[in-house]
Amino acid sequence: MSVKQISVFLENRPGTLQKMTDVLSKNKINMRAISLAETKDFGIARVIVDDDYEATQVLKEENFINSLTPVLAVEIKNEVGALSKTLQVFSEGEINIEYMYSFLSVKRPEHACMIFRVTDTAKAEAYLGTHGIRLLNQDELSEM
Repeated sequence: MSVKQISVFLENRPGTLQKMTDVLSKNKINMRAISLAETKDFGIARVIVDDDYEATQVLKEENFINSLTPVLAVEIKNEVGALSKTLQVFSEGEINIEYMYSFLSVKRPEHACMIFRVTDTAKAEAYLGTHGIRLLNQDELSEM
């Protein structure tokens, strides 16, 4: 039950991120979550959107190199210790986390959504789903 994340490669210079977000905005694509990682010469914007197919197409048309990556969207309670409990389940299942980021639910502020990129998505889905971790699909993610 993975969701699709768009990774956009950006030149590390002023205005590049704004140009990317402008492309999405002009095409009425809503960003649900975004993470930005950078090095000296380039950055990678990792974005969860409401229409990943349309987003990848319009970004490509505007010469933004991008790719789709499966990630896990995990709903956790917005309370002290909830992330630690979730990470304990990952640890017990020997699930390696490559990176993660989060966003709060607008419609359900008592919950947050953690986006996880893991080494083995299929293994993680099978294990987490049977150990009390609520994985969200693309439609559920859009409803948060």
